[in-house]
Amino acid sequence: MARLMSVAFTEQAVIERHKTVTRRKGWWVDKNGRHLLKPGDRLVLCRKVMGRKPGEPLVRLAEVEVVDVRREPLRTLLSHRTEWAAREMVREGFPDMNPRVFVDAFFVAAQGMTLDDDVTRIEWRYL
Repeated sequence: MARLMSVAFTEQAVIERHKTVTRRKGWWVDKNGRHLLKPGDRLVLCRKVMGRKPGEPLVRLAEVEVVDVRREPLRTLLSHRTEWAAREMVREGFPDMNPRVFVDAFFVAAQGMTLDDDVTRIEWRYL
């Protein structure tokens, strides 16, 4: 059974099939130390998964197959070549966003992370 993943901030990029990467604070191992995702696994990308109000439907946007999962320091987006980071922003669904703004808004400010913390980079292809 495919796992559900929320893509609320990048819904339009998913609908247009532009988003092919996400970075998550978790999504690495479960409480028993088993990897949660591996290449070949399937995900259903949804508008919102957690926090839906009673009766609010689960809106499925796309089914995808994971092609790569790896851990990397959050600072990776800021320390690599500018061209690579710009491509990653497109893959993330934020083609016009500066990587520093992305990191600060979604990880540092929103989740209290530091640049030395690891995130899980998940890449997929649309089915």
